[in-house]
Amino acid sequence: MSTGQGGPTDLPDLRLAGFATACWLAALAVVYGSVSRGVALIVGGVTVAVGLVVGMSIISRARRRPPGGADGRWSYGDPPGGADGRWSGRAWWRRTRRFGWIAVALAIGVVCGSAAATAQVAVRDARALAGLVDTHAAVTVDLVVRDDPRQIRSAVAGPALWLVATRLVVVRPADAGSRQPATAPDQGNDAAKGAAATGRFGIGVRLLVLGTSGGWAGLLPGQQIRVDGRLMPPRGGDLTAAVLSTDAEPVPHGRPSLAQRAAGALRAGLQRACAELADEPGGLLPGLVVGDTSRLDPGVEEDFRATGLTHLVAVSGSNVAIIVGFVLLLVRWCRAGPGLAAAACTVALVGFVILARPSPSVVRAGLMGAIALLALATGRQRAALPALATTVAVLVMIDPQLAVDAGFALSVLATGGLLLLAPRWREALVARGVPQGVADALVIPAAAQFACTPVVAGLSGTVSLVAVPANLLAVPAIAPATVCGVAAAVLSVVWPAGAEFVAWAGHWPAWWLVLVARHGAATPAGALPWPDGAAGALSLAALSVAVLLLARHGLTRRLLAVVAVGAVIGALPVRLVAPGWPPAGWVVAVCAVGQGDVVVLPAGPRTAVVVDAGPDPAAADRCLRRLRIRSVSLLVVSHFHADHVAGVAGVLRHRQVGAVATTGWPEPSAGRDAVRLAAARAGVAVGAVPAGWTYRYGPVELVVLGPVEPFVGTRSDPNNNSLMLLATVRGVRVMLTGDAEHESQRALLERFGPAGLRADVLKVAHHGSALQEVAFLDAVDPAVAVVPVGVGNRYGHPDPGVLTRLAAGGARVLRTDLDGDLAVIRRDGQLAVSTRSLDATDGSPGR
Repeated sequence: MSTGQGGPTDLPDLRLAGFATACWLAALAVVYGSVSRGVALIVGGVTVAVGLVVGMSIISRARRRPPGGADGRWSYGDPPGGADGRWSGRAWWRRTRRFGWIAVALAIGVVCGSAAATAQVAVRDARALAGLVDTHAAVTVDLVVRDDPRQIRSAVAGPALWLVATRLVVVRPADAGSRQPATAPDQGNDAAKGAAATGRFGIGVRLLVLGTSGGWAGLLPGQQIRVDGRLMPPRGGDLTAAVLSTDAEPVPHGRPSLAQRAAGALRAGLQRACAELADEPGGLLPGLVVGDTSRLDPGVEEDFRATGLTHLVAVSGSNVAIIVGFVLLLVRWCRAGPGLAAAACTVALVGFVILARPSPSVVRAGLMGAIALLALATGRQRAALPALATTVAVLVMIDPQLAVDAGFALSVLATGGLLLLAPRWREALVARGVPQGVADALVIPAAAQFACTPVVAGLSGTVSLVAVPANLLAVPAIAPATVCGVAAAVLSVVWPAGAEFVAWAGHWPAWWLVLVARHGAATPAGALPWPDGAAGALSLAALSVAVLLLARHGLTRRLLAVVAVGAVIGALPVRLVAPGWPPAGWVVAVCAVGQGDVVVLPAGPRTAVVVDAGPDPAAADRCLRRLRIRSVSLLVVSHFHADHVAGVAGVLRHRQVGAVATTGWPEPSAGRDAVRLAAARAGVAVGAVPAGWTYRYGPVELVVLGPVEPFVGTRSDPNNNSLMLLATVRGVRVMLTGDAEHESQRALLERFGPAGLRADVLKVAHHGSALQEVAFLDAVDPAVAVVPVGVGNRYGHPDPGVLTRLAAGGARVLRTDLDGDLAVIRRDGQLAVSTRSLDATDGSPGR
């Protein structure tokens, strides 16, 4: 771009980018706010836009009207070099006009984003539904499924839990099917009463379903269903108007669209083709191809998250680019022209959207891929950036929910990084003698990761040091795995045997990705802490922009490189020698895994005895990773409720486990069978242990104190038949009580007396419930009492009276829901407590 007499400038046209950014941020502010905030932003945006346009118009007219003189020139003051003043005046006006229109675009973006989001928020907060939500009313609803149902809790000692995103079509009071319509709850608003009189609400809002019926598993997006349930308030922060909790079977009405049925058939065929493969690569391959993570091993998922590879198992523009790129190579090999190449790529793009399922996230990824097609068809790479900005603005105005979607942010930033950063970095490397193919392999993952890092840091509270190397190592395997997976899905419809062979070929690159993620996650000090939330993301984004600006100059670029290398060299030894967690001298740790127990006793270097496994395999695995435990000499299962056994697979994952000791009480049978099955898969022996059984490994000594006899007919026989253990670690006595209640605690007190139960540390039974024997607590008389409990659990745990009693006895009481991970330390003969707060704890319900 030329400035006429002023010379060239490299400033890009930022109007569309500014419009899209303002639209996005305004929608974000309104979704997190209310209708009144949206109205205020609309009025403010219109006022600013009109003021700017009027101001620039006045200046433009004044510029053409000279204040006096015969020559008709407008005097702008003395120019820096020259006497007539023409150059400086024109340059000033061009700059003013340019930045003025950018400001107008920003104001219009605020208006558009606010208007779109305000309309949706008004629907979300509709008073007609608010009365039913506030009173947790029982209703019958007609819904349209918006995305694939996701299983968020496995069926261990209880029903599976499904999470389903839906659109609400009609809601009726639960008995509205009878002859007399039910009356809506009297909330004092006429809208709710008028709707209740007809027995129907025609609303069309977003509703999230939490269902335990297996009937949710087979539903497809676009399918209409009817189900009974109870309305609950949403968590907030998005456009969800209500949560429907239901145990009922959904009743489908009609059939999904042809595209959805075709997608379902292809996805099911891909899963069948991968069924005989090893669990880890076989579960990963459908995730790489179409984002289907239903069989993805939780350990692989956690490793991908730790190494910055999570984007590979979410349908994004990179999936589209791989498929379109493969088709483009074939077409060019056939010597086709640009028009035919673009047409073939368009067909491949549409086919991939159907295969991956035309849900909002897939359509979004398809549009991001279409940006590359635009650049291909026009032959202008610079056309891609305005296309990206236009796409972002249109998508946000169509669906303001995307403004709060982290996946959308990552997709946009990754695409922007590839468009803005990758070409410059590639040219710089090629200019320094790096082959172009090698340069592309280096800069593509680096640019995408650099652009996404602020959002990832805001979500996780860490900055990964292994993300870029891991992505570089993953590059050679991504395209072969994706192409083989797509081919297997297509072949599964016409040639199942051929699909299985192609899937087998694709599982080898998938296995390489599993290895990269596993070793990357195990790298010591692989992630550095960073503030989480919006503040952390914005601060890192500002730092990233500053680094890019400074790196444009040779001297500052060298200084930045020296500072970065010095920081890494200085920080890594500290992180390796004194990592902070677990603390030195720890004798017992209790992990924050939600509403469940995971207690860890150190038995040697990177070795431990683990008591219970919590409600979730991923949470149990993360707990042991944080403690750097690589082998488990003994896993003790106190009883078979889900909040103690559902995470057993996470303890066994990639660790050498000596044996599993369990209670002799066989109920609930689903939990018992799950433990046996997980242990059998890992080749670990399982056996029940009686009262009086002892175990010693390294500094850990365990004695099974109870149950002293089988308890039958109590409020909860599985709880009262929990194993009750007395552990001694380096002279510190730790009482581990499972979920034992009054009967079991009283029997233990009668058998051993107060002197036999004295302990330094007490793991309070049953998440601190009120079902404690006061005399038992007094007999243990701990210096430290720890309560494993989930945040906001629905059982009211822990009981305030129990906590008060323990504190009055001199115990320091800590809770995992408030304090995070807990570790008791022995130093110089004294006990101390160290905590590690977590960004979020798992909230899986226990029993």
